[in-house]
Amino acid sequence: MEKPNQSIKPSPTLNPEVEPAQENQRKLYTLMLIEAALYVAGRPLDLNELCQVAGSRSKKRVTKYIENLIADYKARNSAIEILALKNERYVLQVKAEFTPLIKKLVNRPLLSSGPLKTLSYIAYRQPISQKRVIEVRGQHAYGHVKMLKDMGLIITERAGRSLALKTTDYFADYFGLTTDTSILKKDLKKIFGEAIKEDLSKRTEKEDQQEDSEK
Repeated sequence: MEKPNQSIKPSPTLNPEVEPAQENQRKLYTLMLIEAALYVAGRPLDLNELCQVAGSRSKKRVTKYIENLIADYKARNSAIEILALKNERYVLQVKAEFTPLIKKLVNRPLLSSGPLKTLSYIAYRQPISQKRVIEVRGQHAYGHVKMLKDMGLIITERAGRSLALKTTDYFADYFGLTTDTSILKKDLKKIFGEAIKEDLSKRTEKEDQQEDSEK
């Protein structure tokens, strides 16, 4: 009588919970990677950049991850939010209502007073001709305009025979502002402070006087 083959071992019992648990871990890790990328970038990231961070070629999957993060931040009811911007871009930032309270602590390249006032004037009056900006802000504004263009905060558009200046979407992203012009002007006063509001008031008064004299 043959003895049973004792070298044959029974197959181990598979745990159906192991695979889902590993998948959840991978998903959580990817969410953390995307969150970390948005945090350290300090600027909007597009979907292609976030796909690289997530190590995935599927834009649909990564978009789903980002939507989960956005919903998570909304549920927290915190001062931080993730916004979906135009052209499949996303940014992690402080909510607009908190920006005026913590602006002194912002650790980013800041504009000095002169270029900042020129930028404020353009934002208030946009679209506005470069000629008018120079007349109101002075000859030094040529350098300001060049700097602001190099930073991607303003662009020049052809308006008839003259050139018109206006702010870019990046300007709104940079300062955490809306692109709605009416709301933008209110937010500018909060972001740039009383000194700039006074400067704009003086410049506007001077401009109005010049326009009256030309009539």
